Amino acid sequence: MEVIVQIITIVYGAFFCFAGVMHFAKPKFFYPFIPKIFPKQLVNLGVGVLEFLLGVGLFINSTTNHAALGILILLFILLFVHIWDYTKEKPAIGSKKLAFFRIPFQFLLMYGAYLIYTN
Repeated sequence: MEVIVQIITIVYGAFFCFAGVMHFAKPKFFYPFIPKIFPKQLVNLGVGVLEFLLGVGLFINSTTNHAALGILILLFILLFVHIWDYTKEKPAIGSKKLAFFRIPFQFLLMYGAYLIYTN
């Protein structure tokens, strides 16, 4: 199990660093996911910085646990964004079907962060 958690940690670290950078490289991609009541640019940049730092945190032994907990919390918060996206007539993620399947996928991502946090 330890090897599996190491692999998950590396994959999550790379994924969250990449996702964080993409918030800066292609910000307009993320804007439709942000509810209109929030300042899109500020939220996008804030989430981008957070994702990048949490991803880097997974690669540092002394911060892995805290980074995994931060990712778990972030994924929980973003779960509501994905639920909201599913309720829209035209989901930002594309189709209604994709928006629906994104919700259980979020729980799978949360489980991966939980495994990192608990090991």
